[in-house]
Amino acid sequence: MLPIIGYVDRFSARAGESIAIKVSSRLAVPYDVDLVRIRHADPNPAGPGMRLLDVPNGFTGRFPSRFQPAHPGSCVLVRPNMPLTLPEQCTIAIRVQPWLLDATPRTALALRLRDGRVLCLDMTAAGAGLRLGNNRTTVDAPPLTQRWYELRLILNAGRARLMQIPLKQNWGARDGGQANANLQLEPVNLICFGAEPVRPTDLETAPYRHVIDGRIEDPMILEGSHTQPAPLEPEKVLGQVIAWWDFSADIPTAQVSDRGPRGMTGVLHNFPTRALRGSRWDGSAMAWRHAPRHYAALHCHADDLYDCNWQTDFTVPIPDGMESGVYGVRLRGEGAEDIIPFYVLPPRGTTTAPVAFLASTFTYQIYGNHHRGNVDDAYRARRAGWPGAAPHNPQEAPEYGVSTYNKHPDGSGVCYSSARRPLLTMRPGYLTFTDARGSGLRHFPADTHLTDWLEGRGFSYDVITDHDLHREGYDLLRNYRAVLTGSHPEYHTTETLDALGKYVGEGGKLCYLGGNGFYWRIAVSDSVPDIVEVRRGEGGIRAWAAEPGEYYHALDGAYGGLWRRNGRPPQMLAGVGFSSQGLFEGTYYRVMPDAADPRVAWMFDNVVGQRLGEFGLSGGGAAGFELDRADPLLGTPPNALIVARSEAHQSHFVPVPEELLSHLATVTGEKPAALIRAEIVYFETPHGGAVFSVGSITFCGSLSHRHYNNNISRLLENVLKRFSEPA
Repeated sequence: MLPIIGYVDRFSARAGESIAIKVSSRLAVPYDVDLVRIRHADPNPAGPGMRLLDVPNGFTGRFPSRFQPAHPGSCVLVRPNMPLTLPEQCTIAIRVQPWLLDATPRTALALRLRDGRVLCLDMTAAGAGLRLGNNRTTVDAPPLTQRWYELRLILNAGRARLMQIPLKQNWGARDGGQANANLQLEPVNLICFGAEPVRPTDLETAPYRHVIDGRIEDPMILEGSHTQPAPLEPEKVLGQVIAWWDFSADIPTAQVSDRGPRGMTGVLHNFPTRALRGSRWDGSAMAWRHAPRHYAALHCHADDLYDCNWQTDFTVPIPDGMESGVYGVRLRGEGAEDIIPFYVLPPRGTTTAPVAFLASTFTYQIYGNHHRGNVDDAYRARRAGWPGAAPHNPQEAPEYGVSTYNKHPDGSGVCYSSARRPLLTMRPGYLTFTDARGSGLRHFPADTHLTDWLEGRGFSYDVITDHDLHREGYDLLRNYRAVLTGSHPEYHTTETLDALGKYVGEGGKLCYLGGNGFYWRIAVSDSVPDIVEVRRGEGGIRAWAAEPGEYYHALDGAYGGLWRRNGRPPQMLAGVGFSSQGLFEGTYYRVMPDAADPRVAWMFDNVVGQRLGEFGLSGGGAAGFELDRADPLLGTPPNALIVARSEAHQSHFVPVPEELLSHLATVTGEKPAALIRAEIVYFETPHGGAVFSVGSITFCGSLSHRHYNNNISRLLENVLKRFSEPA
């Protein structure tokens, strides 16, 4: 357990608003709070170092320590308005697709009785179980993973029959059977699908356990004894339905509907995955909106975490006149520290600078708490040896959940990421890699390479975020002469892309200062706030692959996956798009003949050398890790100029999968090795707009080299000076 950690209720705020801070502290004393302005969050002593600036007259305070737990694990909860008395003869059923089977009973359905006992239908590798207290009756029928079964409990005057019914014949398997037991039930106070409720004895006891780690569908309670071997179809027995929770209804929400007469609506706890193939899916529909009953499954996971549900410890007001920028709430006590970032925007409807930095908060959240498996002795030594390095890695605190770059314990991909939990990767000084040639920073701390450079070169700038842009659209951008991205603006909604496209089309100037940007389509929803969803369908560099038929988001019903597959390749906005990836290592760009064109010659004023960026805090070079290139067939404008191109990449770089037709053939017809390149591109748009794109994640890491006196810094300074001039 971490000594002190917290999270915010929102990533950004304006003057007159406030940010709620939720803290869990195991310290024996109260902790102190103050604010810092985060200018440079890279602890590498070879660079400028950590620059956390005190905020004059900023918020301060001392608050009592209290522990607040995080309990991962998802399920569905139904709380009847009054205890539910079951008839002497009734049938309880649920369809289950186990994804993780071992000796541990994993609960598909649980009833907490009025006397406090809990009745569970569960599954192990040996077969289904009926469990009440310490007594468990088992069906001797080993189930198969990722196969559908109906678990049916038939009650008849004190006798119980448990049936495990395969929904499809599995050749060579002995996976169907039944068992009998004596059973008397009290009225039911709580119904839980996907986990077993427990009565916590202390804060550290989770309220739910034995999560199914699999899919569930159509839990129902029927009058009468349904002993036929064929699976139950609820639509055919509606007259006998006491309760039937239809997971195919209300898919974009956090509730489940009861289609029975009592209307006992359920709610999702920690948001299990929805819009998934159920037992009826036959491939005839690939979108859940077209055949909802084919997508009537929920997938519960032991590590799902939507909301820590921590109480607010204090709020930070944003006073009038507070400068727009990147800030942190600093918590300190007994030598322990946590700094929780947030952003201050200029007052609504105004700008306080000609330039805006667009913080990639969607991407930060998507990567939040990425478990990379790389916390070894070398990593710990670097973290301990660099002053200001963030002290914690999510791999060491799994209770705060994982990222969409991880898999669940049952092997399924993580498609949701919530902001209602501590995001340890979104911290100043957080080290992602043990980078032999640089700092190994990504995302939030890596983007402070740019904010530090802006201040070091005297550029006045405002800060805005992806979340704000999604809510407010083009109006948030329209009065800025230039908008700058960070190193990796990978994840976007329709609304953010529409706003950026309109901004450039209406005369705005965009500096895309990263690589692998505008790549994945994501979904958000007002009905389930503070969560983002990604479906990794069809192609792309992926940590996991969505199952066929599951490429459509649950939250908005839209087709997920790459923006390229949605008709909006990154080249259409930025002129370049993802082409190649390697390890976290960089090289340089070579100046191309297009650089002599009068339309761009000005950007090379006082830029020394033909090789740009042979240095840097990110992988040792300005062109590295993830590389973007121009492609006219994907939307690079015909007036685009390629002013520089990377070369001499290491042997571990490979083209992205969506460009490969085979091991030899590519979509463009070029050799696969030719696609391993980053290109710096410039083009102009009607009404005075322009785009400058660098096509590399590691570009901004080179800005501070030699105290900002280098050819990468000079190139960007020339561009930004031109872009920020009055029209």
